[in-house]
Amino acid sequence: MLKRLFVFLLGLSFATAAAAQTAAPTPQVAPPPATPENIWHLDLSTGGRVSIQLRPDIAPGHVERIKTLTRRGFYNGLTFHRVIDGFMAQGGDPQGDGTGGSDLPDLNAEFNILPHVRGAVSAARGQEVNSANSQFFIMLAPRFSLDNKYTAFGRVISGMSFVDAIEKGEPPAAPSRIVRASLGSDNVPPPTAAEIAAAAAAPAPAAAPLALPAVEAPAEPAAEAEKAAEPQPQP
Repeated sequence: MLKRLFVFLLGLSFATAAAAQTAAPTPQVAPPPATPENIWHLDLSTGGRVSIQLRPDIAPGHVERIKTLTRRGFYNGLTFHRVIDGFMAQGGDPQGDGTGGSDLPDLNAEFNILPHVRGAVSAARGQEVNSANSQFFIMLAPRFSLDNKYTAFGRVISGMSFVDAIEKGEPPAAPSRIVRASLGSDNVPPPTAAEIAAAAAAPAPAAAPLALPAVEAPAEPAAEAEKAAEPQPQP
């Protein structure tokens, strides 16, 4: 079975999750002062730069993975392959369909107190908690039912409108993509309008198949109502 990384709601219906959104979120540790080394820039085909403050104080392993892959150019050109309106936008897969990752080992979970609020950035994984690799998701709305089940490692601090504009779908008909990813300390300028337009029109970069360990799909919800209400992983 191909490894498939995805965000799933662990047997909770959207109705349950919506109710959870009204509950008080987990207290959040105040972020340290933002430094250029811990600002992750995503220049999107939706028209602009998204800046994310990374939290190595909370999830050091995941932040180091993001930095390593970013400096390799791994994320450049990759699409957001699974985007659910009112929930999250998922990307970081070189295969572009949820089955891929990097050639680096999977990460151990670093569950923490950062809540899955709007703009939170978290690591996508399979059912096995230690299966995050390169894929991530950005929350479009709060979903506190994901807290302590996924490793949050940062939050958008500017450019959220460009995240909101990411093409929706599972998969989207014309997926939005990361034109360029960089770290603030590397002083990479934003792409020009022409570069953004060219990247938006280009096909996704081809990636060599990776030998990845199998990951089981989550169990289907027992109740048909829950099954109908939840976003389901692709088979």
